[in-house]
Amino acid sequence: MNIPKLQLQSTKAQISLSTQKPIQEIEQPKANLDLQQPQAKMTMETIKSQLSIDTVEARESLDLKSSRSRTAEVAQYSQQQAMEGLVRRAQEGDELMRIENGGNPIADQAKRSGKQPYSSINIKFIPQADSVKVNFEPGKVEIQVEPQKVINNSTSNKPIHHYTTGKVKVELAQAPSLKIDWLV
Repeated sequence: MNIPKLQLQSTKAQISLSTQKPIQEIEQPKANLDLQQPQAKMTMETIKSQLSIDTVEARESLDLKSSRSRTAEVAQYSQQQAMEGLVRRAQEGDELMRIENGGNPIADQAKRSGKQPYSSINIKFIPQADSVKVNFEPGKVEIQVEPQKVINNSTSNKPIHHYTTGKVKVELAQAPSLKIDWLV
């Protein structure tokens, strides 16, 4: 038996797309720079250092004495010698006064006064160590700096932006179709 057959034939629809790309332009102008830096305010105070050197003692050890020092030394030496002479004369007078106690005081006094005092040889370093007195007071420096703020009058510029939108064009390139056929 022959059964009729149904035959279908179809074609798909086709779409075509054509695009136009978007265009974007961005330009950034440079910033306007206006910077100023005022000088810092600076003050400086100095206290001078002081150096004092006292050579009086060293000069005296070299026998380079001032007239005041020399006069005081001679006066003190003269007074000492006068006192020693006065004591010696008083002792000699007492010895002579007691001549009756025996002994020979005149001969003893002659022997004592005829002897030279014994002097020793000494080594002396001139000038003596530590005879020069040095005093030093260091100076001071005080520095004060007052910084000044930066003056900034700079301005930034906005970017220049141009944008052209893109386009998409949609077309039907092939229409869909359906063909139905009977086969007997």
